[in-house]
Amino acid sequence: MPNLKASIKDLRKTAKRTERRKGVVSQVRNILKKIRTVTPEEAKKMLPAVYSTVDKAVQSGILKKNTGDRYKARAAKRALVAAK
Repeated sequence: MPNLKASIKDLRKTAKRTERRKGVVSQVRNILKKIRTVTPEEAKKMLPAVYSTVDKAVQSGILKKNTGDRYKARAAKRALVAAK
């Protein structure tokens, strides 16, 4: 346990940020899992929701830009290639 007041506050801030990030990361993972399991037609319809979710995570700094781009590319590949 830290001794300094600032260090104690840092612990509280870290805990809050971790909780907030867990929710967003969970949303991203769930939607990516879902797009893998649905039919190609449904996956194509879900693509805008996937893009939106991943872009929000990137914008808030939870995911890095390249990671978000990679997730979107893989989702698009599954949805669009499977639909052909």
